[in-house]
Amino acid sequence: MMKKVQQGFTLIELMIVVAIIGILAAIAIPAYQDYTKRAHVSEGLTLAAAAKTAMTEYYSTKGTFKTSDDKDASNGTYGLPEPTSITGNAVASIGATSASQTAGTITIQYKDVVDSSKNKLVMTGTASGGSVVWTCAPAKDGGVEPKWVPSNCR
Repeated sequence: MMKKVQQGFTLIELMIVVAIIGILAAIAIPAYQDYTKRAHVSEGLTLAAAAKTAMTEYYSTKGTFKTSDDKDASNGTYGLPEPTSITGNAVASIGATSASQTAGTITIQYKDVVDSSKNKLVMTGTASGGSVVWTCAPAKDGGVEPKWVPSNCR
């Protein structure tokens, strides 16, 4: 008579596998969420590239970010559509402004998919030796988390 060989997994083995999957999920889910937020923030920088080009071209042509009769230069000054017309999957608006003749600002406002309260990134263009140098950073009021900002903005 042949002895029947038992097949299958024991309860302990199954519990160990479930515990390992739980640990991996606890690590992977937050990392994935940060990854998607960084991708959304990068989308804003891509959409803002046109505003950067328009403002830099305006400065190169006129030698200033705004003329003396402009109270504050805005999107229209630079030939851009209204801020709320420049949108994307995660971007609510992109506004180009300038309060001085030697510096321009692009404000990227993100939708709630990034964060409902920390949803602004600011790019600042400063005139330097005939060219414009752009830097970016989270806004002082409601800026995006620094860990979501691409490395070229840190």
